[in-house]
Amino acid sequence: MTVASTLALLSLIFPPISIISSAAVALVTLRRGGLEGLTILGSSSLAAGLLGAFLIGNYLFPLLYVMVLWLPVWLISIVLREGRHLSLAVEIAVLLGVIGVISFYGYVDDPLTIWKQALAQMVPANAPVEDIQHTIDILAHYMTGVVAAGSVFGLLLGLFLGRWWQAILFNPGGFKQEFLALQTQPRLALISVGVVGFAWFASGVYSEIAWNITILLFVLYTFIGSAIMHTLFANMKLHRYLVPMFYLTLFLVPHALLPVTLVGLADPWLDLRKKVKQIN
Repeated sequence: MTVASTLALLSLIFPPISIISSAAVALVTLRRGGLEGLTILGSSSLAAGLLGAFLIGNYLFPLLYVMVLWLPVWLISIVLREGRHLSLAVEIAVLLGVIGVISFYGYVDDPLTIWKQALAQMVPANAPVEDIQHTIDILAHYMTGVVAAGSVFGLLLGLFLGRWWQAILFNPGGFKQEFLALQTQPRLALISVGVVGFAWFASGVYSEIAWNITILLFVLYTFIGSAIMHTLFANMKLHRYLVPMFYLTLFLVPHALLPVTLVGLADPWLDLRKKVKQIN
């Protein structure tokens, strides 16, 4: 409870810390069940509210912030605990993001104006106005998907960290096996291709929603593609160096994510990991 609430407030200053905070909630839920996870979530939320009232004079914002941060990871942890399939948990997390995107467009009258105003506040005062405004006009169409994808990515990293902690304590090596087995069904891959096709050929707000959902699907297939590439490099002689270099490349060269995503999208039909094992 102390770790979750304290790190959640620190994440307001340094956002990546929120992953560790979420992982603490995930670990309890994965190990002890949804009820105890909910107890920790509730107690930590109250603690975060009290800390917020003491430190910044506002209890409501920290309380709402941690609830938004922890509720999704608690739900996904229950899915993983009961379903025992990491792939299912990842798919449900992406589905929550898709629901979030559709709900945002359903309840907000003018999403573009909201994102343009938010992006404009991030622009430095000495930036060239014309160039920046053109970039803002383009980005505003996709910011819903970008924010949703970032949220889902952080949610899954928190879940993965919690699962890794659980594996270290009770099942050494278990998380690695689960992660490398990440996959999805051909039916979902076909739906994903259909969403991209619809986004490409449709127009107006429906095309925009489809493109934002595509950004979320990018997260799903990036994780699956990473698991496949990890398996490929792990079966090579220099695996001790190639696997870390692979993840370092993904971190330093964002463009490398696209081919990895395409590998993840193609896997339901090609079963690439089976081919790698046959070669070796």
